[in-house]
Amino acid sequence: MHDDQRRIYELEYPAPVVKDSSSEDKGPTMIVAMHGYADAGQAVEASADHLKAALESRQLASFNSDELMDYRSRRPMVTIDHDRTVEIENIELGIKVLRDNSGKSFLLLSGPEPDLRWEAFTEAVVGIAEKFDVHDTILLYAAPMPVPHTRPTVITAHGNSPELVGRMMKIEQTMMVPGSAALFLEKALDKKGRNVAGFTVSVPHYLASSPYPQGTFSLLNSVSNAAGLNLPLRSLEEDITRVNQQLEEQVMDSEEVSSVVQQLEQQYDHYHERYRKEHPNALLPGEESVPSGEEISAEFQAFLANLDGDSEQRHEVLDSEIDDREDAADRAAEDDEDNQEGEN
Repeated sequence: MHDDQRRIYELEYPAPVVKDSSSEDKGPTMIVAMHGYADAGQAVEASADHLKAALESRQLASFNSDELMDYRSRRPMVTIDHDRTVEIENIELGIKVLRDNSGKSFLLLSGPEPDLRWEAFTEAVVGIAEKFDVHDTILLYAAPMPVPHTRPTVITAHGNSPELVGRMMKIEQTMMVPGSAALFLEKALDKKGRNVAGFTVSVPHYLASSPYPQGTFSLLNSVSNAAGLNLPLRSLEEDITRVNQQLEEQVMDSEEVSSVVQQLEQQYDHYHERYRKEHPNALLPGEESVPSGEEISAEFQAFLANLDGDSEQRHEVLDSEIDDREDAADRAAEDDEDNQEGEN
């Protein structure tokens, strides 16, 4: 490790176990949920907070705030009790090892996006990913979009791994967006040949400044499906129900808001109808994951192969049983002959 990297972060010693003994040769998944960029509805920050609160975790690496943060732009909160300064808000940017509901380990990089030294930060994170043999990296984003809250939430995926992106909706155009530390990390991991994907949840633009639990749920549910993680999401469903009831009351009380929502619904339906025609195998929002024709064919071939294998195994067992029975019959006949000779 370079001295420069050593100043940026510190690994815990002894380091927690990262790779499960039951995970064969595949390394862990790393989820990147840094807030401060593209976090409409606070969906990214809430995703990280939910995972850390709901699952067992241990610190793996801690990043040095003095090296990466601009305190004047963030102004951590300070508590003053009468005439004494008693507490200063801690800025925590780090990587934790978490275990899902099934005991499977994964990494979570969370905290505020660094203000400074993005290239050095990226190099450090890539080095940690290589050190602990991270197999897949999924970065979370949340963007304000002209979509209604009354329709299934859209998750758009991009990345170099068909396994992670799968049949999710894709970006259909070339676009330029403001840079971020997470995007720097995406590019660097891709250059290293490691599986990487970005999941972006579309948050209704009129809800972008307030917590939107549906966005958090959709991000984590997509991560769960793509990475094969068993994540606890039930409490988020309860939050979604509560927020939806509040939104429904607000929409019903305002004809103007109701009209805007109806226009967004029409745009949403028209766009997804066109997308379905252009991408017949895509998995659209609200649809269950149904295997494609190719996947069904592959599974059927594997099923037939297993039948053949089972059939051969059954024949071998049957032949073995027949041989055993014939041997037993021969021995019984010999015993009878011996008994008869003894009686004579």
